[in-house]
Amino acid sequence: MKSEITSWIKCIILAVILAVFVSEFLIVNSRIPSGSMENTIMTGDKLIALRTAYWFHEPERGDIVVFEYPDDPEELFIKRIIGLPGEKVEIIDGKVYINDSKEPLEEDYIKEEMEGSFGPYDVPEGCYFMMGDNRNDSLDSRFWNDKYVKKDAILGKAKLQYYPKIKLIK
Repeated sequence: MKSEITSWIKCIILAVILAVFVSEFLIVNSRIPSGSMENTIMTGDKLIALRTAYWFHEPERGDIVVFEYPDDPEELFIKRIIGLPGEKVEIIDGKVYINDSKEPLEEDYIKEEMEGSFGPYDVPEGCYFMMGDNRNDSLDSRFWNDKYVKKDAILGKAKLQYYPKIKLIK
């Protein structure tokens, strides 16, 4: 009986160690608190972001990422990468332009046409400009005091929604 209890204790300790390892080094478990990413991700959805996503390549425009909010690193945010390091981002009449392009960024994921003009923003090296998909209701880089997210503040790339239903995030 004593050896069976010892065996169970070892299993429980191993499971806890494994769970901590996965949570700290492989994934970020996140709950969506606001509507800033609608209709891609809805308020209350739960998802997993992979911490390993950027071990071998750089973040790309269009990636949805979980990161430490630049104005309060204790808070986690989830947004889409719009501006890459060294780029100029400008929003004119609701359309996003990169590096003075004559053609706006193609964004079939936004909830509704964005209102207003913002910028230009010169994204520093090693940083990213973030925006929510629900542009008219998103606290994002346009409105933060510290407008850019440093690469080391990006915790993971959103890959899987698991609540209320399971689906891959693109």
